[in-house]
Amino acid sequence: MTYCVGIKLNDGLVFLSDSRTNAGVDNISTFRKMIVYEKPGDRFMVLLSAGNLSISQSVREMLQVEQLKESDESDPITIWNATSMFDACRVLGQAVRHVYDRDAKALKHAGVEFNVNVIFGGQIRGEGMRLFQVYSAGNFIEATPETPYFQIGEYKYGKPVLDRVITPETALDEAAKCALVSMDSTMKSNLSVGPPLDLVVYEANRFETDKVVCIDMQNPYFRMLHSSWGQKLREVFDSLDDPVWDDAHTDTPLKVDDTRSKPLKKITRPEERLI
Repeated sequence: MTYCVGIKLNDGLVFLSDSRTNAGVDNISTFRKMIVYEKPGDRFMVLLSAGNLSISQSVREMLQVEQLKESDESDPITIWNATSMFDACRVLGQAVRHVYDRDAKALKHAGVEFNVNVIFGGQIRGEGMRLFQVYSAGNFIEATPETPYFQIGEYKYGKPVLDRVITPETALDEAAKCALVSMDSTMKSNLSVGPPLDLVVYEANRFETDKVVCIDMQNPYFRMLHSSWGQKLREVFDSLDDPVWDDAHTDTPLKVDDTRSKPLKKITRPEERLI
């Protein structure tokens, strides 16, 4: 399994992925899930992948040579000459379909599902930043101000903190911190997600970045975040009042008399008990 997250903000983009793959508790390997496509001054793109590793690697390789032909008269579109991230994502979608056409039948015969999910985002000169999620059929959706991030893989454990923190106005460093907390929460609850982690932070309109880091468990910042987050969560939990069952001593009783339905209750009388 894996966990990847991509976040689109007003100020830039944040990408984070783990690198653990496993086929059981005693067969764990490390494979990078992130690849950066950069042409300084012209375009910057990041791809994160989850799902079947062989399919993901095939899609990544195919993307570098994939061409999208609009008509006999037009020049082929690639990720390196596309004039928009939408067109670049169309090229990626076609690469996914080519891998499907080549491998899906053999995989099905072997009892393996064609499973791949991709986060693809970046910026091409001439337009703003864009972020997409691409599915196994090669179709895709785009991030919006209402949904400014995408997750793939084992995403459920890391979603709550993103929902509470991330908005388009969130600062880049704060979003990077939030993504790392999301990853830490996921690793705490799921052993199939693990380090090293790849983190990329891209500032809008730069078309390149030097904020790229590979994080292991010895990384000083991540160690601090890991221990502090758990401690602060415990402190917040301890600061909350325990439930009180009547309103005699509190303004927030747990049990309130109202007209709503109550749970069904079955009372067994002594004479009804089995001997």
